[in-house]
Amino acid sequence: MSQWTEKLRKLEASSLFGDDFFLTWDKTRDELDAIFTVADALRDLREKNISSRIFDSGLGISIFRDMSTRTRFSFVSACNLLGLTVQDFDESVSQVAHGETVKETANMISFMADVIGIRDDMYIGKGHTYMKDFSKFVNEGYKDGVLEQRPTLVNLQCDIDHPTQSMADMLHLIHHFGGVENLKGKKIAMTWAYSPSYGKPLSVPQGIVGLMTRFGMDVHLAHPEGYEIMSDVEEVGKKHAKEYGGSFTKSNSMKEAFQDADIVYPKSWAPFAAMEKRTNLYADGDQEGINALEQELLKQNAEYKDWACTEDMMSVTRDKKALYMHCLPADITGVSTAEGEVDASVFDRYRVPLYKEASYKPYIIAAMIFMQKMKDPAGALEKLERDGKQRMLRL
Repeated sequence: MSQWTEKLRKLEASSLFGDDFFLTWDKTRDELDAIFTVADALRDLREKNISSRIFDSGLGISIFRDMSTRTRFSFVSACNLLGLTVQDFDESVSQVAHGETVKETANMISFMADVIGIRDDMYIGKGHTYMKDFSKFVNEGYKDGVLEQRPTLVNLQCDIDHPTQSMADMLHLIHHFGGVENLKGKKIAMTWAYSPSYGKPLSVPQGIVGLMTRFGMDVHLAHPEGYEIMSDVEEVGKKHAKEYGGSFTKSNSMKEAFQDADIVYPKSWAPFAAMEKRTNLYADGDQEGINALEQELLKQNAEYKDWACTEDMMSVTRDKKALYMHCLPADITGVSTAEGEVDASVFDRYRVPLYKEASYKPYIIAAMIFMQKMKDPAGALEKLERDGKQRMLRL
C-alpha cells in the first residue's frame, strides 16, 4: 500500500474533495494521477480480500438516459465496493413522466444520496448541460438545508466526454506499457470505423483526444470527410499536445493513422452536424424527419465500409501488433453483424486485453468517488489496510 499512499501524498489533488467530475480536461494532471493511483490501491485491497468500505450506509443513484452494460455495472460495482447501495432512477416510471422538473427531481432523490452517476450522451448540447444543472440544484438544496449532505456527481458519459471510459482506457495503457512514463511518444490511432447503425455518441473519440494528449502521446484522429467531432474538443487536443510534448494530428485516412501506430482504437460515431440536426428534430417531435435522417446516415455510412480494422490494416501498425482497443460492444464482422468495425480474427486475438481494459472502469469510478469523499485519501487507504477487515470469509 505504501507505494500508492506515498505517491498520493506527493500529488496536489485536494480540490477533488467535495467536487463533481464532469470532464477530464477540467482536472489537473495531479488530480488525474491521483485517481489512477487510488484505483490501483483499491484493486490491490480487493485482491488481498480486504474491505474498502468507507461507507456503513448510503445511497448511490444512477441515472441512465441511454442504454448501457459496462458503465452501468461498473457504477454499481464501484458503489458496492465502497459500501453504498445503488438505486437506479428510471424516469419512465417516475413523476418526470408527469412533468416534474429537474430541479425538483434533483432534490427529491437526494435526501440520503452520497453520489449520483449520470449518463446522458445522445443529444448534442443537452447531456453536459443536464448534469451541470443537476449539480447546481443539489448544491442549492444542500445550502438551503433541504439536503443533509451534498451528493457529488460523476459523469458516466455525456455528449462531450466519457471520462470513466477514457480513464479506464488510460489505466489499461499504463499497465500494458509498464508505467505512465512509457506512454510519451506512443502513437494512438483514434479512427472512425464502419457500423451498420447510426447515432453513436461522439464522446468516446472526444474523450480519447482530450485525455491521451495530456500524457505526451501522439494522437492521430482519422475519419471520413464529414464525420468531424466537436471543434472545441479538437482545440483541447491541440492545447494539450503543445503543453505536454505530444502531438495531435487529423486526417481522412485510416491507413495513415494506423501506420506505425502503437495503439489503435477504431470506433464508429455519428457526424457532429448530424447529431446536432438529430437533437433539433427530437426537440421538435419531428419523427418523420428523424426517420429520414436515419436513412440518410445509414446510406452515408455504407459508403465507407472499407473503414474497418482488418488484418491487412493491422499489418501496417508498429511491428504489426499494435494494441487494439475498444469501449465495447464492437460491431464484429461475421459475428455481431455482416460487416462492421473489426474483423473477427482481430477481435478474438485481443479479447482478453479488451476485457482487461473494461475491468479498470469500476475501479476508476470508485476512485473518483473515493477522492470526492475522503479529505485524506492516503490516510483512509492506510486505515483500510491496517484494519484488514476481510471482504469475504475464506474457509
